[in-house]
Amino acid sequence: MGPLDGYLPYLLNRAGARIATAFSEEVRPLGATLQTWRVLAALHERDGRRMGDLSETTSIEVSTLTRLVDGMEKKALVARRRDAADARAVTLHATPAGRRLTQRLLPIAERYEAVSLRGFEAREAEALKVALRRLYANMDALEKPRRQRG
Repeated sequence: MGPLDGYLPYLLNRAGARIATAFSEEVRPLGATLQTWRVLAALHERDGRRMGDLSETTSIEVSTLTRLVDGMEKKALVARRRDAADARAVTLHATPAGRRLTQRLLPIAERYEAVSLRGFEAREAEALKVALRRLYANMDALEKPRRQRG
């Protein structure tokens, strides 16, 4: 076992990249990307999200997300609307075409989760998810000092 085999960031990236690459190749013929899927999945969970919330939920930087949503809007997958409660804010909504694509992508995403968790007991899978969420939140400690310096 080499030094990388025991290095958590490497192991996480290796697993994530393998899943992301395979998923991306599979959904490309449907006219989707991994980032498109993240946006549609977030809107499937809760339609009418604001861009900031969507950026946080999908882990897509706001400037990248704006360009992505522009492209999705051109393909008629999503539509921007003024927030009824706050006219300055814009919310994003899945269109009927966006919902149809989501329905085609959901079983693929579910299969990727099932394959990646093969051999894990339900409690192990849940413990892994809890640990990964905590690990992600722990990274705030590295970002906050950087923001304060800038």
